[in-house]
Order: sequence, then C-alpha cells, then structure tokens
Amino acid sequence: MSQKNGMKSALNFIDVNDYQRIHEASLKILAETGIVFQNDDAVEIFRKHGAKTDGQRVYITKEMVDKATSTLVRTYEFSSRNPERQVTVGKDFCVQPNAGAVYIQDLDKGRRLATIEDYGNMMRLAQASDIINLVGAHPLNPSDVPDEYKHLYMCYEALRNSDKPALGWAMNGKQAKEYLDMIQISMGDTPGENTGKQYANFSANPLSPLSWSKDTLDSMMEYSRRGQGIYLLPCIMAGLTGPMRPMGTIVLQNTEVLSGIVFSHLINPETPIVYTPSSTSGYMKRASYITGTPEMSLINAPLLMMAHDFYHMPSRCMCGMTDAKVPDMQAGLETMQNVMIAVLSGVDIINECLGVLDAIMTVSYEKHIIDEEIIKRCLYIKDGIDTSDEALSVDVINEVGPGGTYLTHPDTFMHFKDSYKNDISECEGYNDWYQDGAFDIAERANKRFKEILAAAPETMLTPDIDADLKAYMKSIMG
Repeated sequence: MSQKNGMKSALNFIDVNDYQRIHEASLKILAETGIVFQNDDAVEIFRKHGAKTDGQRVYITKEMVDKATSTLVRTYEFSSRNPERQVTVGKDFCVQPNAGAVYIQDLDKGRRLATIEDYGNMMRLAQASDIINLVGAHPLNPSDVPDEYKHLYMCYEALRNSDKPALGWAMNGKQAKEYLDMIQISMGDTPGENTGKQYANFSANPLSPLSWSKDTLDSMMEYSRRGQGIYLLPCIMAGLTGPMRPMGTIVLQNTEVLSGIVFSHLINPETPIVYTPSSTSGYMKRASYITGTPEMSLINAPLLMMAHDFYHMPSRCMCGMTDAKVPDMQAGLETMQNVMIAVLSGVDIINECLGVLDAIMTVSYEKHIIDEEIIKRCLYIKDGIDTSDEALSVDVINEVGPGGTYLTHPDTFMHFKDSYKNDISECEGYNDWYQDGAFDIAERANKRFKEILAAAPETMLTPDIDADLKAYMKSIMG
C-alpha cells in the first residue's frame, strides 16, 4: 500500500532539552521583571486574580502560567459562512492574507497607495485560490476610506468577496466589537450571541520589549470575551527591540507569548491561542526593520517546534517576506528561504507570504501569484515521498533492464500525474517559450491575476445578509 513519508518537523536548530531552559528563563523574567500592560482595565483583571502590580507593570507567577498553559488546545474548528470552507486550525495547513502593507504595485501602474478596491481584490484572489483558506485581516491599508470606519469597509469587502473563515486585526475595543458583530451578522447570528463557534480570529502584537499597547489589549479582551482565537505575535527586531543573539530573542518572544496566554486565560479559559513567533534581526546599519536575512528563520523555527512539542498548541509564522522592492531574484530567494524553513519546522498557519515586498511595506499583485507556487512547492517537499515496498520499484527496474526506457512502462503511466505541476513557472523549451512571447514569470503572473479578478463574482452575499450588513454599517457611520 502506498504511503508518504512526510514529517511534521524536519529541522532542529536547538536541542529539545533547551525548551525547558527557555520556559524557565521566561518564568524568571515574568516574575522578576514583569510586563507592562498599558491598559488600566487589563491591569485590574490581573489584580483581581492576585497578581502583583506596580502601576501598569504586572508580575506573573509560575502558578498563573501553569494554570493558563494547561488549558491550551492543539486543534480547534474555525467556522465560515460556507461549511465546506471550515478549517481545523492545528490540523489543516492554513494560508492567510498579509498584514500591514501600505502600498500596492503591479507592472502596469507601479507602486501606489492602496485603496479599498485593492483590498477587495486581495479578497477575490484569496477566494479563487486553492491554497489560501483564510481571508480578512489587514493585507493592505486602504488610503481612500476614513480611518475611524476603515474596519467596517474592510470587513464588508472580505465578506462580499469570500465565504472562507475571516480574520480580524488589532483595533480599539469599540471597533473590535463592531468587526465581530459584522462577522456574526454575515453568518446569520445575533451580534454578541455566544454560538460556541469560532467565527473570527486575530493577531495580537506585543509592544516589544515586554509591553502591550492599550488598543491591542482592548481587542484581546473583546475577542477573548467572545471566545474567539488569538494569535500571539511578537515581532521583535534583534539588536533593536530584543537581544542581539538569536537565543535571547527566542527567550523574549516566549516571555511575551506566555504573558498573552495568561491574560487571555484570565478573561476566558476557552479562548484558543496560536503561538506566532515572527521576529527578525534588525538592520544595524540603519537601525531599521528587515525581513530577508537567515536570522529570521533561526529565531522563529525553534519556537514553532516548541509550540507543538512543549506547549502542545498550534503555531503560525510570518514567513514569506523579502526586502526586495520588485519581484526579482532577491525576492524569490528570500521568500523561498523563509517559507521553506517555516513549513519544514511544522508551522500550522503562514502569513506575510502573498506578494509582500520591501519588508511588508508593499504588496505586489504579480508576486502574490508567484508566492502561491512557492508555498505549493514547499508543501510538496514537506509531504515527503512514498517509501512503500511497491515504491521501491524493483519489479519495474528488472522489467526495463539495462538500456531500456521507462517512458512507455505501465508504471510510468500509472504514476506520472503524481509529479509536481507548476502553476506559473516555465518548463517548456527555449524555442517554445520564445515563440509564445518570451514572457518572464512576473509578466505571466500579471496576466494570471487579471484573469482571476475578471472572473470573480460581484458578491458572495445573499441579498438579505448584504442589506443587514449595510444597515449595521449605516447605524454606525450615520
């Protein structure tokens, strides 16, 4: 019988005994140095549960960490309007949109500020993809809608253009409530109703080092109260907001994640948590943020494995980034490096892997298409090979014998379709490629994304749900 020899994790950068050392170092920092929570409501929650506080600094004990981590889950169901699109986080490999880019670019119009139309296009591309299974989030920052209502416009575009599970992002408490309300309305539920299902998750970034901002904590409280999943996302720059040596930044990431786990647990022990190490090394020449260096993988990969093997929880990582400004060879090598290491480290969810350029400042339509193939290649390699007795092919080798050909052998006809198939890469001979227009990969991707957008439906909402969402938005915006 055929079997694949795939591996959950294929890399080891630290020893498994180091997990306990990292954990104990984090406990020491939490108890002795503490974490600043820039939100009086959050501090009060800790105080009510017996934590020592000093102003907005909170000291978290080992007992609090033990209690919180004992409730972590390895997998959970993430619902969507279309039941066939539901995913199991921690079991199904998930790909989600990016977060935080300001600019959009393509070969036709160049680099420019993103608009709400571009945001909707990202959702359309995600809906049409057979590799992207989460939508929403903040892949682009629309410049043409009011900041105070941006979350409403973006949520509506995500719901109008996709029926896959939707993600939010850090907002103030009022905005987080409104975003979650819209998701529930789209699913036919009453806003605020406890349905017992996951309908929206979001990423919570610590304000490294050792601090959490008010708005992020507001969002965490709103999501936790509703039992919605939180992705704890340290995004440290080694040498700037974290220790220069990778092991030090690993410890700092873990400390910040544990503080978020405890905080969410105090609000609602049933809140699913995803461990999301996504730090990098700082660019020390200019004290700035970069994403394409190998240190990024060395800092994050050990914690992806620690999440599974030590804390027994799902993981996510920002891993498709590059410092390149256009989809060139640098963009390809840095993106492939980061995605491959994360995938082979056993990550459950990946983001910042769909068209990002210039250290997440820009999203390229063409690179979005190219990156989908990069992800598919990495997953194909991770899946491993068939190692069954039949796959040894001894009988086939004996039948073909010396000097024979496998091209016409029945075994080839039976299995050639199992081989990897390119989406956008070119494999034809030079003459065929030249006669077909001599297009490079970016030009082919340009054609592909336009075809996908042209074929996208006008809306994926029923008229009733669409009307309900618009009425809700109007009640807020006036």
